[in-house]
Amino acid sequence: MAEFPVEPFRIKTVEPIRQPSAQERERILEEAGYNLFAVRARDVYIDLLTDSGTAAMSDNQWAGMMIGDESYAGCRNFFNLEEAVVSITGFEHFVPTHQGRAAENVLFTCTVEPGDSVPSNMHFDTTQANVIARGGKPVDLISDQGLDPTLDAPFKGNIDLQKLKEFIKETGPENIPLGMLTVTNNSGGGQPVSMENIKATGDMLHSYDIPFFLDACRYAENAYFIKMRDPKYADTPVLEIAREMFSYADGCTMSAKKDALVNIGGFLAMNDESLFEQARQELIIREGFPTYGGLAGRDLEAVARGLWEGIDEDYLAYRIGHTRYLAERLVEEGIPILKPAGGHAVYLDARRFLPHIPQQDLPGQALVCALYREGGVRGVEIGSVMFAREDPETGEVIYPELELVRLAIPRRVYTQAHLDYVVETCRRLYDHQEEIKGLRYTYAPELLRHFTARFEPL
Repeated sequence: MAEFPVEPFRIKTVEPIRQPSAQERERILEEAGYNLFAVRARDVYIDLLTDSGTAAMSDNQWAGMMIGDESYAGCRNFFNLEEAVVSITGFEHFVPTHQGRAAENVLFTCTVEPGDSVPSNMHFDTTQANVIARGGKPVDLISDQGLDPTLDAPFKGNIDLQKLKEFIKETGPENIPLGMLTVTNNSGGGQPVSMENIKATGDMLHSYDIPFFLDACRYAENAYFIKMRDPKYADTPVLEIAREMFSYADGCTMSAKKDALVNIGGFLAMNDESLFEQARQELIIREGFPTYGGLAGRDLEAVARGLWEGIDEDYLAYRIGHTRYLAERLVEEGIPILKPAGGHAVYLDARRFLPHIPQQDLPGQALVCALYREGGVRGVEIGSVMFAREDPETGEVIYPELELVRLAIPRRVYTQAHLDYVVETCRRLYDHQEEIKGLRYTYAPELLRHFTARFEPL
């Protein structure tokens, strides 16, 4: 049996959950068009759709919300958040936003012109969509290690520096408004990026006068992986590791709904004062005044306190261990997953789980539906539905190299018994994998289709 870390907290409030019957689940799936985003939360038993905004906030955060200053301009909670952001990231300027995709929207509106390209290790869904919405091209340059789900390597989130160098030369620095790294790499299995790779990426981009930004929504988990997996940082506090990570970048986008342990919130930070002034004006148009950015004062306070809680090393040891426990239990049962365990989620390898379903028949989405049908467990597809695209020149559909189902674990929410139930559900499915059939679209929007697409069984 895999070792399970003891939670560094006690449970103070509970929320009841119910398990719909097998007949109910089948009906619910059909009514939802076989898209789990369209299933009501009350009809989900174990909800692993996302770790974004689903954390259980602490008593300290809830207490902070009671001192929310709801003044339109200059509320005291903004300055508490400013102190936390500047202390942790070191960036000189920041604007709050209602979540990470809003920070991306503001950043790319200020930087990306039609025809530009934005390189990254791997863009996640909203990052990719925000670049495309500005007429830009998101380009993934993940290392080859990151594309092998069976390889157990410490930093599979790294960008391939040689690919990045060749890309810059081919594209031209003048056509690259910024480069990014997602830490940890969500699209590639929640895998961390090494400090060496972060520094080298910054050095290379800066050598061509290209700004460098981090997608930092899981920066604390990435910092903890560096502490665990890089001997040079074994005795370095996570806060210092995080500060060094940020020191190599010019700014970051942040969904506080992840490592800041809140249900809503985010920010955009940077050093460039000119960009900051542009971002402030864009924020006023799209989000709100620069000292609230689309959030209530109480939410700003929860983010400020959550940022500090998210880098607590006892919490991070529990968090990473909790995810590792689920991964090790699945491996014990012979379930194919992407190795090693990520920070926020375990990723089922849908190609190996359902080898009889070709990618054009959407094996990841089929597995997501099967998990719900079998046990009321809701995960999310990270594969052909989310990332397949049509080549604009040939019209050919280009499928992603990874076909995954993400089981994202909400922070401080589920117990060991809940994770064991997920393992049992996966094992039952795997024992009868040949019975699972593929799907086809009945509706799909142009961007972010996984949120609202509808399907039917083949």
